[in-house]
Amino acid sequence: MSVDKKDMGEGNYKAAREFDKDEAAFASEKDRVAKAARDAEQALDGDEAADLQAAEAEGKSHAKH
Repeated sequence: MSVDKKDMGEGNYKAAREFDKDEAAFASEKDRVAKAARDAEQALDGDEAADLQAAEAEGKSHAKH
């Protein structure tokens, strides 16, 4: 994948703009957000709970304190 140098520096500005646009579109769809929240809650209460907690702990282990 070729990346235009003007989009690089302290990050990929084009990718950041696309992410922000997609995130705003997702958040504006309240039904979709509510469904995602319900799905996440069910995952935390279901068979995936241990895997999700392990993934969270792994992510937190990389956080700067």
